Amino acid sequence: MPMPTITITVKLFAAYQEACGSELQMDVDYGATVATVRDRLIAEHPQLAQWHDLTRFGINFQFVASDTVMHDGDEVVLIPPVSGG
Repeated sequence: MPMPTITITVKLFAAYQEACGSELQMDVDYGATVATVRDRLIAEHPQLAQWHDLTRFGINFQFVASDTVMHDGDEVVLIPPVSGG
């Protein structure tokens, strides 16, 4: 039997936005964590690998840890470090 999936909205910033656009819809397995989103984007865009350990995560306007489980309809943000002023 196939694993159930959920649909999330991913908002991207800085390097992630340059590689993938500002927003996308993604289907992930039920029980997936926000780190799953980062890992999938890095697999599709290897130039993002440098941000693997530096990315911060948010779900529905709250910062969360990388092992936080997502739910159907969540809005997830990936925020690599940014510089400038």
